[in-house]
Amino acid sequence: MRMVIEKRKSVSRKAIYIVPIASFVSALILGSILLLITGVNPITTYAAMIKGAFGSMHALSETLVKATPLMLTGLGVAIAFRMRFWNIGAEGQFVFGGIAGAGIALFFSEIIPSWLVLPMALVGGMLAGALWAGIPAALNAYLGINESLTTLMLNYVAVLFASYLYYGPWRDPLGFGFPGTARFPEEAWLPRIFGRVHFGMIFALIAALILWFILNRTRWGFELKVIGENKTTAKYLGIKISKNIVVALLLSGAISGLGGASEVTGISRRLQAGLAVGHGYTAIIVAWLAQLNPIAVIFVAIMMAALLVGGDQVQITMGLPAAVGLVLQGLILFPMLAGSLFTEYRLKIIRPDTPPSKERESEA
Repeated sequence: MRMVIEKRKSVSRKAIYIVPIASFVSALILGSILLLITGVNPITTYAAMIKGAFGSMHALSETLVKATPLMLTGLGVAIAFRMRFWNIGAEGQFVFGGIAGAGIALFFSEIIPSWLVLPMALVGGMLAGALWAGIPAALNAYLGINESLTTLMLNYVAVLFASYLYYGPWRDPLGFGFPGTARFPEEAWLPRIFGRVHFGMIFALIAALILWFILNRTRWGFELKVIGENKTTAKYLGIKISKNIVVALLLSGAISGLGGASEVTGISRRLQAGLAVGHGYTAIIVAWLAQLNPIAVIFVAIMMAALLVGGDQVQITMGLPAAVGLVLQGLILFPMLAGSLFTEYRLKIIRPDTPPSKERESEA
């Protein structure tokens, strides 16, 4: 008897919705067990987290502030993952977008018309993110170099380059030694909607709608899906795989770069330490939980942000570590990966001692 893993001929639509819900519920159950072990009431803890994330306008504002970069990086990751290109580099693309946006805001505000500074900062962030994603895309498409490795390595390059800038040549001489640039001029500030929620969230909502249409209602979206499911079939249909990889990754990086530019122009209004806090890595969980659906990415990003903001609340009110939210994020990932595996694949038990004509196979 032997077991093999084979790809299912079709994926159950029920499983597509059940897996992320089951993953979230599993995380809550596992988190409850951990809380009980430490002597803390899980119901009280979760209630405090919900109140901390949604219990007031200020709480809602902070949740949406943290959700906005997750929305944009999650959308960027979802595009790449749709064609099974494992873009682990959204963090670097986000940071590089922030660097470009900051550079334009700092050094071009006195050269170009004031009304053009903010649009140029945002577009510059998108171009920088696209460039940072385009490097591993080209290496994979034309040289066959593994994209997971190159995108991950470029994350560290972007983060270290940002550190060099705000600790070095871009450091504010009047900043009392704190790592960061001077404050951007007001014409480079991204408008806010309420609280600290800025127009980056509007960009994310618009991007989600456009991407949903592209991925589900256009020929190009169909081509990306075919490439992700079977490259051999894609070649047979005459789809240009290398070209699609590069174009999709340029778009993926541009959206993540927009997230970085929106963050520095809408929140900190300067380039400073704290820009790289793992948004690009959390975006991977967001994209998987959303089943690579751009509309679902928006809601999942809010949920993940609520875990972070709620974690801060339980630290204040209950004395628990703020990492509770991060632990729950991690606990969501494992059942999500397992569920995704068995959604697309199945275990087949084959008994070789049975005559070929009467081979009995049991499937799980």
